[in-house]
Amino acid sequence: ICRVTGKITLDDEDIYDPGVDVVELRARVGMVFQKPNPFPKSIRENIEYGPRIHGLTRSKTDLEEIVVTSLQKAGLFEEVKDRLDAPGTGLSGGQQQRLCIARAIAVQPSVILMDEPCSALDPIATAKVEELIDELRENYTIAIVTHSMQQAARVSQRTAMFHLGYLVEVDKTDKIFTNPEDKRTQDYITGRYG
Repeated sequence: ICRVTGKITLDDEDIYDPGVDVVELRARVGMVFQKPNPFPKSIRENIEYGPRIHGLTRSKTDLEEIVVTSLQKAGLFEEVKDRLDAPGTGLSGGQQQRLCIARAIAVQPSVILMDEPCSALDPIATAKVEELIDELRENYTIAIVTHSMQQAARVSQRTAMFHLGYLVEVDKTDKIFTNPEDKRTQDYITGRYG
């Protein structure tokens, strides 16, 4: 039996309200998955896809600017600028994940959801993605799912602890890791379970 309670709002609007335009909502929320999932298209086409289907650009010049800017924001442009027409699937795992981040930000979302964005990456690629998260949070609200306490401590400003599908507590990251309110959080952080 699944019990779902509460609500999810974006800019004070309940996303489950029948009047919500789900296409517009999807344009406001970028998604980065656990495993990099570039489209089987060129690097350029991976970035162009979202702005095209959402009608965010009218000219080829505007589209090219979105491609370059998105790749720059994702810290990938310098690595791929001479091969934008090469397949996105030909990039390394870390580069593919940054391509997926660039694809997400190309539609100018308000929020970026990241589901364990580094779990399939090596330590060097993980460090690059974490640096990118730190830079992007200046302009975007970013929610990250991670099972790595160390990563949560490094990249988040607020941390929510869940146990068996229930929210246990949420607070500033420093407080969660130094003085949690709930014993289950304390036990998890100290390695007593998890």
